[in-house]
Amino acid sequence: MLLNCFAFVFGAAIGSFLNVCIFRLPAKTSIIKPGSKCPHCGHPLRFYDNIPIFSFLFLRGKCRDCGGKISWRYPLVELITAILSLFLFMKFGLTLKFFIFFIFIAVLIVITFIDLDHQIIPDILTLPGIPIFLLAAVFIVKLPWLEALLGVLIGGGILFAIALVYELISKREGMGGGDIKLLAMIGGFLGWKSLLFILLFSSLFGAIVGLAIVLIQKQDMKYAVPFGPFLSAAVVAYIFWGETITRVFLIGY
Repeated sequence: MLLNCFAFVFGAAIGSFLNVCIFRLPAKTSIIKPGSKCPHCGHPLRFYDNIPIFSFLFLRGKCRDCGGKISWRYPLVELITAILSLFLFMKFGLTLKFFIFFIFIAVLIVITFIDLDHQIIPDILTLPGIPIFLLAAVFIVKLPWLEALLGVLIGGGILFAIALVYELISKREGMGGGDIKLLAMIGGFLGWKSLLFILLFSSLFGAIVGLAIVLIQKQDMKYAVPFGPFLSAAVVAYIFWGETITRVFLIGY
């Protein structure tokens, strides 16, 4: 129980750092310094005003100095990271697998919120992520190297082919290059066998959410939502429930 609490607190603390990455990577500024500060008045945050989740609740979502409103996204990212850290710890225990899967999901969290805000997936995360997570999959997760390599080639190749066909038919860009590199990174870490589940889950989930937004906001489907967050959600679903769901629907037991 104590270790479970530690995993949750550890995740929340890392989630606080992920908020920095989400805010600063698109702006191409340092994620190390300067320290966190209020986005309204620029006053540096005191250490006790920067405690994940709890400081937001204690301050009632406002800056102590200027009273400016603090976005609910900050504690949300911290809470999501904390919960996923706990679930991963319960699945893998205190092992190297826990840490590498946690790092992988942390990268996906950063990608998700940057994509939601800016409709971009930074190359600084995916391009080095492809070889790094492929090697981690082979040497730490013990995924066969051919399965990991095929995951990169098939993952990137599938979305590239879809994007090319869509552009030829519709005469407009449909799938960004960031999504292609993201799925290549996912395939390299989880292997090519994961891709069917991830593509089906993300496409179905994305279609449902996208259609709902189109109906509510009455806007063209191509402006609805980026695809990266749905790929990331599908990865989380696959890590925890993918093998069970695949057995039930494809094998029948």
